[in-house]
Amino acid sequence: MSSPTPAHDDVVHSESFLRSLMRRQLGLSIACAATFLIALLGMPLLNYFAPALMATRVAGFTLSWLILGVLFFPFVWIISFVFIKRSIAMEDAEVVRAETARKEAR
Repeated sequence: MSSPTPAHDDVVHSESFLRSLMRRQLGLSIACAATFLIALLGMPLLNYFAPALMATRVAGFTLSWLILGVLFFPFVWIISFVFIKRSIAMEDAEVVRAETARKEAR
């Protein structure tokens, strides 16, 4: 008695598929977190090491408040958008790879 061919969901949700996807998404998460932390920790460092630059007036705000109060929130949204789009693209690529491997195994 031969074993039945694995169903589509079994191939897509196999241990190796999930491990590979989670490892790549972890790398993406770390890159996004590092970008956020650089921006977050960069503000106090810029204020400390370049106070004249950060005190420059731009559109009625000091550069420090413009970055922190106006630009920081959209920056976080951009990081989130990039993470979501790339994560979905990784999932789609892994599904295609798993389906290709399943077809080749036949």
